[in-house]
Amino acid sequence: MAKNPTPDFVLRPFENLPGEADWVALREVVPAATATARTTKEHGARDVVVTTTLPGGWPALHRADGAILLSIQGQGGSGDTSRDLAANLLAVMELEPGTSLTTVGLPGEGPRLQDVLDLTVPFEVTIHDGFDYWLDPSQEITPDLKESLEEAASTIIPTEKLAGVESAYLADFGARRYLRWSMAVEEDRLIDAIARLHAKRQSSLGKSRFLGAFRSSGICVPVWDIVAGTTIEQLEKDAEAFEKLLAPALESTEPLDSNERRARAGIIARQVTLR
Repeated sequence: MAKNPTPDFVLRPFENLPGEADWVALREVVPAATATARTTKEHGARDVVVTTTLPGGWPALHRADGAILLSIQGQGGSGDTSRDLAANLLAVMELEPGTSLTTVGLPGEGPRLQDVLDLTVPFEVTIHDGFDYWLDPSQEITPDLKESLEEAASTIIPTEKLAGVESAYLADFGARRYLRWSMAVEEDRLIDAIARLHAKRQSSLGKSRFLGAFRSSGICVPVWDIVAGTTIEQLEKDAEAFEKLLAPALESTEPLDSNERRARAGIIARQVTLR
C-alpha cells in the first residue's frame, strides 16, 4: 500500500499569515502567550486560541467550554510546520469538548494554516505570567491543580512585548535582559541592512548592544543585550528610533562596502538556526 507522501520542507511556514513574525516569536522565544485566530467559513468559522504551549505537551485542546486551543511550540516534524499545525487544528475540532489531542502523526498531503485560517483576522498577542488560561473559566481549581499551575508558572521567563514596533519581546533572565525582535523580512536583505548600520555604529538600541541574530522558520530574529536600568518606555523609544534607521538600509540596493562586508561576516559567523 502506498504511503502518504511527506510534504516538502517549507523554509517560511508562516509566510502570508497575519503576524508572521509573531507566529515565529511565540514558537521560539515567548514562554507563555496566546493569540487570536479564526477558521474560514469552510471550516466552521471557529475562534481559535493559538497558544505557546499546553499541559503535557498536548498539540491541541478542545476545552470543556468549547474553546479550541492550538499549541505551536514543539509541534511539527513533516518539514512543513504550517501543514502540521493545520492537521492538529482540524483534528481537535472533531473531538468532544473536554478532550485533548495527545498524539499526532505526519499529516501527509492536506491543507495548511494558510488554507484553514481566515486571513483577515489579526493575530493579536497577549502575554501571560501564568497558565490559568489553559482552564475553562468555570472549572474548579483544586489545591493540586493550583499547585501544578504555580509550578508551571515558576518556569516562565518574564517577558514583555514592546509597544510602537511589531514583534519585539524583552526577556528578563534576572542578571541580564535581552530584546529579541522577530522581523518578517527576507533574511539576506535584513542581514545586509543591519550590517550597513553596524558598520556605522548604528546597530545599538540606545546604549544597548546588538549581539547578533538567530534564524527560525525562515526569518531572522536580531538580539540586543539591554543595558541595566533601561526602562521599557525608553527601550520602546530606542526601538522606534532604530526602526527609522533600518528602513532606508533595507531599501538600499548599493553593494556593501568593505566595512559593511566585514560587519556582515561577523553577524553571519554568530548566527544560529532554530528549527
